[in-house]
Amino acid sequence: MTDFKLDEHEDEPLSKTAVKQEMKALQKLGEKVADLSDTGLATIPLDGTLREAILLARRLPHREGRRRQMQFVGKLMRSADCEAITAALEKLRNNSRAHTKLLQDAEIWRDKLIAEGDTVLADFTAQYWQADRQHLRQLIRAAQKEQSQQKPPSSARKLFKCIREQMEAK
Repeated sequence: MTDFKLDEHEDEPLSKTAVKQEMKALQKLGEKVADLSDTGLATIPLDGTLREAILLARRLPHREGRRRQMQFVGKLMRSADCEAITAALEKLRNNSRAHTKLLQDAEIWRDKLIAEGDTVLADFTAQYWQADRQHLRQLIRAAQKEQSQQKPPSSARKLFKCIREQMEAK
């Protein structure tokens, strides 16, 4: 009985092109990590040397020195746990999308509340029952008054903040 290999090319070394593509992909991953904010970078699982190299790359201007430092980061990424780093980046991206969606929904609620008033307020308080109905009504009235008098929308901002806090609490 003969043993069949599922992948005939399993034992062959990678081509030079494939190795270069893999190295460029690791360098791009390192660049994405380097472009994160300080709080985002803190959530990425990096070892000490790689973290120091990325911090140095962030301080360098966008010229030849940074390019070479990013090549070094790509080299260090070869020994790093790239799957964990990619997963952490994806989690950050999903959190960012969810936060953006929440802000967009809060803007929609604010605009509806200012435009339609009490009818939409009943819908909002039905969905977010912990909301202070009286406080929201005061903010809506003040925002409508500001809008009619063409004043700066400070009450609309307060209303947006209140709506956002209710949505985040849920």
